[in-house]
Amino acid sequence: MNTNSVDIRRVELTRWEAVENDRVVASGEVSRRPDGRLFASIDAWHDDVFDQIAAAMLSTLRRPLHTVVDEGDDGLLSCWGRAGFVTRRREWEYLVPTDPATTGLGAVAPPPDITVVPAGSAEEEPLRVVDRFIREEVESTIGWQEMPAEILRGPGGDTVVDPKLYVAAAQADRYVGLLRVVQLTRLPRIGLIAVRADARHRGIGRAMLSQALGALHVRGIPTATAEVNESNVAALTLFDSVGARRVGGNLELVLR
Repeated sequence: MNTNSVDIRRVELTRWEAVENDRVVASGEVSRRPDGRLFASIDAWHDDVFDQIAAAMLSTLRRPLHTVVDEGDDGLLSCWGRAGFVTRRREWEYLVPTDPATTGLGAVAPPPDITVVPAGSAEEEPLRVVDRFIREEVESTIGWQEMPAEILRGPGGDTVVDPKLYVAAAQADRYVGLLRVVQLTRLPRIGLIAVRADARHRGIGRAMLSQALGALHVRGIPTATAEVNESNVAALTLFDSVGARRVGGNLELVLR
């Protein structure tokens, strides 16, 4: 490829293309997460073309700008590094067994005043209320930018896209915790486990995880995946305690 002949075009508000001889040889996109952060991605076979499309994108996008890269992809990390991006945080990726004989969760019960509501049975409005409450708690403390980068989003920024995906923890007339399981690839992903601050340290997260993994096991699914921020000691301890195996990690990079 003669990279000098590549034409970089902004084809949409959020998309760029690198074109050579009327053929698209690379593309770049930017998306906005519910917390307002901008995330960029570039798909290019050649480093020189990556650099050209990155320069075109960075010349118009506001900062800070983020991207997520597999920590084992040295080539892509090098490309983003040349563009000025540096590591901001790491999320460890886990393979999580579902068999109660392996996880040790078979005999786990919630506290006496808590009922774990299986996925598909949670009431929509209480689910949205606890989701908003926990997000406000997080935002007022460490900030939602420290939570997992994978966030589902619906119309108007709604983060409870499909209530059927959630296990919930009910206490009297309110929900105090929620757990989301999605299946975007071959393996189900535990995308979120969260408990209100005033209900933590009672084993509620563990009870919800027991319900979620047990349901997957009954369906004949032996393994799920999860991503955990390396600074989230409580979550790391929970997954390590159920026999989850660390298989890699993703780096969130930032350009300020």
